[in-house]
Amino acid sequence: MRLDKFLKVSRLIKRRTVAKDVSDQGRVWINGKEAKASSDVKVGDELRIRFGQKSVVVRVEQIAETTRKDEAGNMYSLIREESHST
Repeated sequence: MRLDKFLKVSRLIKRRTVAKDVSDQGRVWINGKEAKASSDVKVGDELRIRFGQKSVVVRVEQIAETTRKDEAGNMYSLIREESHST
């Protein structure tokens, strides 16, 4: 599954256009490598996403084309959350 679609379906990022922009700005890494919106995401991958002053690291647990809001959190597990100071 494309990275931007995974971020949207899993609700880590609310809109696909925002997910694409964040990815293309170099703020997402898959298994330690910088990723673009079109990068492929697989079960077991570790994603690091930088949001302004914080980063989250999650592990992909499942891939689904669509999901209900209450089930979206099952697509990943949170490994850690980090704050960044400027």
